Amino acid sequence: MCFCVGSHVEICSNEDGFLGSYYEAKIVAKLGKDRLKVEYTTLLADNQKGPLKEVVRASDLRPVPPQIRASAFNVMDKVDAYDLDGWWVGRVTGRKIGPKYTVYFECSGDEYDYPASSLRVHQEYVDGHWVPSQQRDPFVFSSR
Repeated sequence: MCFCVGSHVEICSNEDGFLGSYYEAKIVAKLGKDRLKVEYTTLLADNQKGPLKEVVRASDLRPVPPQIRASAFNVMDKVDAYDLDGWWVGRVTGRKIGPKYTVYFECSGDEYDYPASSLRVHQEYVDGHWVPSQQRDPFVFSSR
């Protein structure tokens, strides 16, 4: 996929402790075929005086996913939870009053509660199209 300067994207983090998280950014420069300079919309530079700017690989970028309205989530739904300035991939493991949901994060083994407003349907960008997780990994139960 070709990304243009000025495009809003999400960057998938591959760093320890941040694996499975996505951060919103804007492309500010192209630095060759596979590298781009981005400016994060939610992360601050070390000096706290402006947005963090970083050089990233094009393979770590994806467009910002479209919003999918979800009136509720079910146990085992794959979701993105907004926390610590980014979106973290997890699975709903419970529902509480409020509405709040308990989400389990496989990458860390942690489980936290979130209001519905902090969750979105997880989507994967496959061959130029957004595929909601409910269409990708349906659960099939067998009696074996």
